[in-house]
Amino acid sequence: MQIHKELDTRGLNCPLPILKAKKSLNEMQSGELLRVVSTDAGSVRDFQAFARQTGNALVEQQTVGSDFIHVLRRR
Repeated sequence: MQIHKELDTRGLNCPLPILKAKKSLNEMQSGELLRVVSTDAGSVRDFQAFARQTGNALVEQQTVGSDFIHVLRRR
């Protein structure tokens, strides 16, 4: 999987990870992948809802230690 852009939102709480991801996705081309790393446990369900509402695909979610990693594909 080729990640085109990575966003570190560790230490930020809702809604900041979503807002920063939205801004980054708007700067990307269709089909490109954005990887977001967050420490907010609520980001798991937040990114699921965000993907449904915006039409961007949530390709992967995983937890690594205290980090929650989300990979989105730009619509």
